[in-house]
Amino acid sequence: MSRSATIKRTTAETSIELSLEIDGDGTGEISTAVPFMDHMLILLKKHGFFNLSISASGDVEIDDHHTVEDVGICLGEAFKQALGDKQGLRRYGRCTMPMHEALAEVVLDFSGRPHLVYNVAIPTAKVGNFDTELVEEFFTAFCNHAGVNLHVNLAYGSNSHHIIEALFKGFGRALDEATAVDARVAGVMSTKGKLE
Repeated sequence: MSRSATIKRTTAETSIELSLEIDGDGTGEISTAVPFMDHMLILLKKHGFFNLSISASGDVEIDDHHTVEDVGICLGEAFKQALGDKQGLRRYGRCTMPMHEALAEVVLDFSGRPHLVYNVAIPTAKVGNFDTELVEEFFTAFCNHAGVNLHVNLAYGSNSHHIIEALFKGFGRALDEATAVDARVAGVMSTKGKLE
């Protein structure tokens, strides 16, 4: 059975179409009108082996906040939909990711109970035209709509671009591990018998 989802979301602030195939090879077209976010999402799909296409437009003449947040919402909803009842799901994933001088750790659990722990001090307010505070907004939106417990920690790093890149590469790898199907898992990976 194909683990895939298509999400469409239209508000007064953004319009987003997203398609996701969990069992992919890292292909797909990304166009969010936020170039730095495009770069990070391309890294995520490549390192997670997800087929991911996103077409988004939004009120970027104001700022990038609504677009970045709503892409996080749609991506979270897509993972939740694609994973369905989570039968056989490995559930947990983690990655410690180096990027030049930066080292980041991403740990996650598809528990069905959203929670974000974000211990990341990015040294600059912007990378190019991108507001670095939006990284946390993206992860918050994803958690809340995917039902994921996500811990994002920066061990060290001095270059803002490298730090954020390490986060997204690590996020992709952790997602790949957590969304893998394990033949040893009977039903769901929970003594309760439910992941919610």
